[in-house]
Amino acid sequence: MTARPSLLYVTDLAYQARGRRYCDEDIVLSTRLRADFDIALCHPLDAAALMDRFDAVVVRNSGPVLHYQKEYDAFRDQAVARDIRVYNPLTGRADMAGKQYLLELTEAGYPVIPTIDRAQDLYRLPAADQYVVKPKAGADSIGLDFVSRERLDGLGYGNILVQPRIDFRYEVSFYYIDDTFQYALHAPDPSRRWVLEPYSPTRADLVFAGRFIDWNTLDHGIQRVDACRTQEGDLLLVELEDLNPYLSLEHVSDQARDTLVTSMTASLHRFLDAAAHA
Repeated sequence: MTARPSLLYVTDLAYQARGRRYCDEDIVLSTRLRADFDIALCHPLDAAALMDRFDAVVVRNSGPVLHYQKEYDAFRDQAVARDIRVYNPLTGRADMAGKQYLLELTEAGYPVIPTIDRAQDLYRLPAADQYVVKPKAGADSIGLDFVSRERLDGLGYGNILVQPRIDFRYEVSFYYIDDTFQYALHAPDPSRRWVLEPYSPTRADLVFAGRFIDWNTLDHGIQRVDACRTQEGDLLLVELEDLNPYLSLEHVSDQARDTLVTSMTASLHRFLDAAAHA
């Protein structure tokens, strides 16, 4: 009898996220994945000590790593040194590596909210009533502030990003397993980010989101493309989440949830097979 693959499922069930219940999502997902895998749940601070005992580590709703940055960096270093299989793979170029990618995408001309990190580049930002200032290592809106143009000159640059505050119609998120689109959700009220409704993307919407999935070059894993719809009707990237994207499964249909679980299960099997034959 062939042994079932084993997964160390990393989650912080007690983390209090605004407008979301991480624990509910991870209880549902881990329960469904048990049909194909032997699974043990652990807190992110315990992952490094336990990961050698499993075929792979699955990082899910583990909360913003800036709350335990030193331990997370040690986990990454040890996983690479010990050739531990981590899903999502640690090669992600987006939020997994900090917010630097927003600068890179701006420079490369991608449809992203214009972003700078140096005072001498302020001229590159469009005029706005207010500007968004956030830390490069930020997450979950931690450390985010809105300032006037006059205040930008006195900021201490280096570890912060500056963007114009966009007057947008709504935010929309596109969810992917590997490079396959699963579903989309949007927040019709800009002031209520996590009050979500199903969204039917156009072909142009999917071309937009797919550009960022292609840019990230992750062969396996879960990604969420967050965007805003401007008053002019364009989409601009807000964030490309490739570390532990919340999936908002409570807002999708049973069919969409079943399809995502099936896609994630198949992705994990491919991930383990690819690593076994590497």
